Amino acid sequence: MPTPNKYTSNKQFREARARTASLTHPKEGLSRQELAELVNAWIWKHHRTTVDFDRNYIGKIEQGVIRWPGTMCREAFREILSVSDDAGLGFVNARARRQAVTLEEVDEARRQKFIHTTTLGGVSLLLAEPRAVLPERSTPRPTPRRIGASDIAQIHDATQAFDSQSRLYGGGAILEAALGQLHWAAGLLEATCPERLRLQLHAAVGALAETAAYMAVDAGTHAEAHQIFSFALACAEQATDWPLRAKVLSAMAAQAVLTGQPDEGLTLAEQALVRADRLTPAGRAMLHTDRALALTAMRRVQETLSAVGTADEHFAHFAPDNEPSSMAFYTDALHAQLTGRPLVDLAILGRDPGEATTRLTTAAAGHLKGHTRSRARCLTKLSSLTMATGDPRQAVAIGNEALEIAGTLRSHCATEELRELFRHAAAHQDLEEVADLRHRIRTLVCTDNPGNPPLDPPVTQA
Repeated sequence: MPTPNKYTSNKQFREARARTASLTHPKEGLSRQELAELVNAWIWKHHRTTVDFDRNYIGKIEQGVIRWPGTMCREAFREILSVSDDAGLGFVNARARRQAVTLEEVDEARRQKFIHTTTLGGVSLLLAEPRAVLPERSTPRPTPRRIGASDIAQIHDATQAFDSQSRLYGGGAILEAALGQLHWAAGLLEATCPERLRLQLHAAVGALAETAAYMAVDAGTHAEAHQIFSFALACAEQATDWPLRAKVLSAMAAQAVLTGQPDEGLTLAEQALVRADRLTPAGRAMLHTDRALALTAMRRVQETLSAVGTADEHFAHFAPDNEPSSMAFYTDALHAQLTGRPLVDLAILGRDPGEATTRLTTAAAGHLKGHTRSRARCLTKLSSLTMATGDPRQAVAIGNEALEIAGTLRSHCATEELRELFRHAAAHQDLEEVADLRHRIRTLVCTDNPGNPPLDPPVTQA
């Protein structure tokens, strides 16, 4: 018997192509090759990025092998085929569906309660049953009936340990252990606690939750991460801990941009700045880098540059000794990295890449030995920038250094940035060094991580 086809054909896309007039035979629809060439030309014209799609690529889309083309490619298809949205072309982000990425899938009432809170306090009812807010775990450990300062100290120690391991090996390495610890710590909120320690307890649990949520983002489990962020925000509100609240909202803003919701990310960052006077220079700088990241995703160029400049102005007053413990992670290297990222995106769109290159180079050199993930991501982003705007051979040298580090990580975020580098390198794959780099990326991303989808699915003849 024939093997069933595991793909579902994309009828909407095929019909959109058929009803768009051919350039050479106006009474007929576009051929697959014509459409591919129009896409290549459109992407070059609008993004100055070289791609080389052909009729086989169009065929893979129509046959359902490719269900979610890249961002630039989807833009081109929408424009050329005169369709207003991706759904009109039958495009489906299967991975996003599997991971429940979109925030709309979170209960709207709870979402409004957490995201749009403008004053501290007012969340005690949500904390009455803390475990109900968190993702389910199979066998929660029993929690003590009474707690004291030593229990709070243990939560802080656990948070530091998980954060350190996450920076060194990636969030996917120890996420399950962190979530188990978080469920146990959340149970302490129901225990008897001296009033003088109550705020400290909520702050400690909130900090652990923020760390676990960031690890979940790094592991690519976005729906779970959003639930945990919501819980962390509630804890920060209950503790009246403004720096922790800002840190949680900052991480939520970054996640929103990462999952294709820059407007939501901008809202979250500006929500955290409602009482900026209660934040330190590092906290204010961090939130303006979040604004810049969201603004560049919306291609609001001048506002992006203004946000980066504002972040720099606040960071100029940074003094580590005056920062709270929750902001100890914010360093010169991290500031250079966070301000460099939006500048990279602007450079790839056509702006001078010099400032972005300087910042990412500074960041990569400044991340110390224990910050493996940050260094790998800096180098990968720098390699993509150089590949897109500079010398591809220099980009290969940077990319190979990034790969040496990335091979030790279990980080979905780092993997996605390697995928981005793989795509930028396609324009120079006729160079032996670039072809070898793409091969190394493919091996690391796909062969060493069998659960990841292929970088370039097998070609199916039309």
